[in-house]
Amino acid sequence: MRRFFNFITADLAIDLGTAYTLIYMKGKGVVLNEPSIVAYDRNTRKIVAIGNEAKEMLGRTHRDIRTIRPMKDGVIADFEIAEGMLREFIKKIHANWLPSRRIVICVPSGVTEVEKRTVRDSAEHAGAKEVYLIAEPMAAAIGVGIEVDAPVGNMIIDIGGGTTDIAVIALSGIVNEESIRIAGDELNNCIINFFKKNYNMLIGERTAEQIKCGIGSVMPLKEELTIQVKGRDLVNGIPKITIANSAEIREAINEPIQNIMEAIKLTLERTPPEIAADILDRGIMLTGGGALLRGLDERIRLETNLPVFVAEDPLTAVVRGTGKVLENLEKYSKVLLRNKRL
Repeated sequence: MRRFFNFITADLAIDLGTAYTLIYMKGKGVVLNEPSIVAYDRNTRKIVAIGNEAKEMLGRTHRDIRTIRPMKDGVIADFEIAEGMLREFIKKIHANWLPSRRIVICVPSGVTEVEKRTVRDSAEHAGAKEVYLIAEPMAAAIGVGIEVDAPVGNMIIDIGGGTTDIAVIALSGIVNEESIRIAGDELNNCIINFFKKNYNMLIGERTAEQIKCGIGSVMPLKEELTIQVKGRDLVNGIPKITIANSAEIREAINEPIQNIMEAIKLTLERTPPEIAADILDRGIMLTGGGALLRGLDERIRLETNLPVFVAEDPLTAVVRGTGKVLENLEKYSKVLLRNKRL
């Protein structure tokens, strides 16, 4: 008797982020959530590990293995490695996967046509037959349940790893937007530089991320937090341990936070008065990993005098919205970015 293998094709929605890649499979929901990190052999360019496994290698590899993030500022920095990472992530979902007929991918609202083409080409080389692009703030708005096709203004702020996307949305379109390449990674860099300057101590990206998540804040806390930090002494070169507190980290990340505040105010200044009135009634919605930073919603509330809400499960808002678009392409056809070939 002839045996048939159970190969499947699956339509996918992908949040190809600077820090994390999330994949939504049609009919199944979010099936993958892993760091956008790749470890590869320097000599052969062959991928050794991706995602969580590659993250464990970060800062701990020998000279023949390099660990990188192929995404930078929300767009592809290394096309070949990004394509390989995407292909390997898709294989993780289902071993017997055949090239997908449709893939919807979200991109920052401020990307250029060249950057859009790079993302589209990467998905096509990974096996997709049809590729659709959607702006991240639009996907985030759909993900948190906002009726984007209504004649009402909504403001959403998506703070990811590489970019902060601020958009005012109405009638399935973006009325006004501001996309700045200041987000989670920039906060980590500020923390690394703070320890260099104030403690003569070198720390890695993973440690900076742990500090940000552990004690990071943008407003004074009722009880300041402390954390033990391990790194290398820049004076004598030996390992070192020190204690840092949340007040220090708050000061360290204040400059990029202030840049985000200025971008929010600039977006509000350019918003038509009728839509501004809608935002006054409906408030601002925060999504993305940055939305979890302690006191950020309060800081925005104080500086804008507007209601501010943190979305439920802000980390997956974008991929959930992209998934809704995938499930009903006809309904959301107006929110998709034009696939203009250069």
